[in-house]
Amino acid sequence: MQSSTRWCMNRLLGVWLGVLLLAGCGRSGGASGEQGMRASSLGEARAPARIATGGSHSLSVHQDGTVWAVGGNSVGQLGDGTTSLRRVPVRVLGLSGVVTVAAGGGHSLAVSADGTVWAWGNNSSGQLGDGSFDNRAEPVRVRGLSGVVAVAAGGYHSLAVSADGTVWAWGNNSSGQLGDGSFDNRAEPVRVRGSSGVVAVAAGGAHSLAVRSDGILWAWGDNLYGQLGNKGEFNSSEPVQVLRVTGGVSVSAGANHSLAVSADGTVWAWGDNSYGQLGIARTTPLLSIPGRVPEVRGSVAMAAGDNHSLAVSADGTVWAWGSNGHGQLGNGFMVDNSEPGRVPGLEGVGAVAAGSSHSLAVRDDGTVWAWGSNVEGQRGDGTTGQLSAPTRVPGVSGVVGVAANVFHSLAVSADGSAWAWGHNSHGELGDGSTRNSLAPVRVGGLKEVVAVAAGSSHSLALLAEGTVLAWGDNTFGQLGDGTRASHSVPAQVRGLRGVVAVAAGSSHSLALLADGTVWTWGYNLNGQLGDGTTTYRYEPVAVKGLQGVVAVAAGGNHSLAVRSDGTAWAWGENVKGQLGDGTLTSRPAPVEVKAAGKAVAAALGLSLAVGSDGFPWAWGNNSSGQLGDGSTISRPVPMRVQGTGEVVAVAAGNGHSLALSPEGGVWAWGQNTRGQLGEGTLDRRLAPTRVQGLSGVVAVAAGGAFSLAVRDDGSVWSWGDNAFGQLGNAPPVYATFVVRSLLE
Repeated sequence: MQSSTRWCMNRLLGVWLGVLLLAGCGRSGGASGEQGMRASSLGEARAPARIATGGSHSLSVHQDGTVWAVGGNSVGQLGDGTTSLRRVPVRVLGLSGVVTVAAGGGHSLAVSADGTVWAWGNNSSGQLGDGSFDNRAEPVRVRGLSGVVAVAAGGYHSLAVSADGTVWAWGNNSSGQLGDGSFDNRAEPVRVRGSSGVVAVAAGGAHSLAVRSDGILWAWGDNLYGQLGNKGEFNSSEPVQVLRVTGGVSVSAGANHSLAVSADGTVWAWGDNSYGQLGIARTTPLLSIPGRVPEVRGSVAMAAGDNHSLAVSADGTVWAWGSNGHGQLGNGFMVDNSEPGRVPGLEGVGAVAAGSSHSLAVRDDGTVWAWGSNVEGQRGDGTTGQLSAPTRVPGVSGVVGVAANVFHSLAVSADGSAWAWGHNSHGELGDGSTRNSLAPVRVGGLKEVVAVAAGSSHSLALLAEGTVLAWGDNTFGQLGDGTRASHSVPAQVRGLRGVVAVAAGSSHSLALLADGTVWTWGYNLNGQLGDGTTTYRYEPVAVKGLQGVVAVAAGGNHSLAVRSDGTAWAWGENVKGQLGDGTLTSRPAPVEVKAAGKAVAAALGLSLAVGSDGFPWAWGNNSSGQLGDGSTISRPVPMRVQGTGEVVAVAAGNGHSLALSPEGGVWAWGQNTRGQLGEGTLDRRLAPTRVQGLSGVVAVAAGGAFSLAVRDDGSVWSWGDNAFGQLGNAPPVYATFVVRSLLE
């Protein structure tokens, strides 16, 4: 009969396919686990779910069949090979050709075009279906399944629908939610008893729902709150028929409540009503048989979160009701509401998904919108608040230099102290903790600092005496202390004296000595240490054959240097032409760049230089227009950036570029999704545009998707992404209004 699926639907480019297959998902904490996804169909064709929400994470399938994930990752549910929280989407490893996804309490599922199912994340109850109970931070194939057309993920169990209409289940079965007649957990799929002709499924905290082709609904598992809809009081380990609803086309399951849409657009709800999630007054604590949700008519899709509900009307508007403690109803308030209300500012929506306490919607134009909790970055908008024009960073003054990388910022004050703010899970703020900071904190114990550098998750400081201190992530030896142990307070880099400049890449570090030699340490898979090898180094080694160097820079996985004769040199990764030697071949030792320069800057796949003519030059990755040549064509040889005039400094972000003019103005170009260009919009710029409201600037720095500037009065100004507080401000972690997500 039934099985669980997670469908989410997309009316691609506003084309009504005559069918809307939609999925949403929710999650429940504690023993009950998280919710599941839902599917809705209005016809024969079904559009699979392109977005999915879990307890604290979100998934998206891109047009190219790759899967992207964002949010909580404590058990590997993002599938990027780590357990690190992500506030901006990361690609799930090893998956392509994916047609639909589902997100559970702490695990994720994907169906490939060949009908195979892949799973990753929490596996404590066997919910990954690979025959084990081991968590997986990368996708593994679910055993024994083929020809699958839909999946659903609950709190700790999973469902799949095969093309023949049978339903398969695996994982936790303490309430009978696998529907195989037992209460035994299963680490491999088992067939749900009697299942046939199923077209849609959903998985809740500990119950399951299915829609058959004849429009009859079936349910099994936990029934403590009446969520099976059969007027019963007991759990069921086999499917039972849901009462009252006929002509069903889609179902959705929350932590302890259930939703369905019938062919006439009526929304039905049953189960727990503690937060008003059934759309009726909370004086009725539960319904054990389905009731019509008032005020909502003509629905084409819906989704159940842990304790809130969403519905999409035929006119493309979104309605929400239930729990709202995190703004998940999107109405500008944080008060529970048992009466469905329209989510303001949203039109043309074709699909919704509901997580534990956040919500997602897909519009006809393919954009994804999010609201609600963002404690673990699950909204996927890359920020806890964004600013597209400069704002002053409070708490620091007399600043003489700044540095930035993906999620944290550093500053040096005139008194020799160092300050840091933003992301801190690896101790990269150097204050002895691993707590993120939305405002600057002083880096512990540092005095006489003259320069700082920020890697992806590590930091460097150069002291006036010529020694270097490092702190933060040390997985690849990027702290240079001879170990791989991370630390949250500064420690001296071994063996370096007479240092005059430092630079930090994603996971490698550089130091320029007064004698003109360059020393490097850390990650070296791409040859970015320049010692002729690809061996990681936990202590500094000399770059091969380089002397007379006057400036250095570090990109994500490549390095740059300028010699006193004006020649520029590069080494490391070169897949985007960032070495500027006219090839795409990576180099473990320096090669000459086909341009002369006075200063250099580098980021992920991008290189910039102030040329000997005083103008900015750029080469490498140009996917976001960061080369400033009016195109998005990557270049393996340097090209002069047009439209800025002469400049005195450049800075490279992960998708945008900055240049400082002699009179103290700032130019910016490239990616602008987080407002990192500071010109008041979120529009990408393929040629330089002037940063608004800034003058008297003496130094600039570019982070992953944010920017910093120091004015001649010592004040620091910032703009762009603020996911971890890297702008030095303190916005909320919730959005009670709709914001655009990066998951699309």
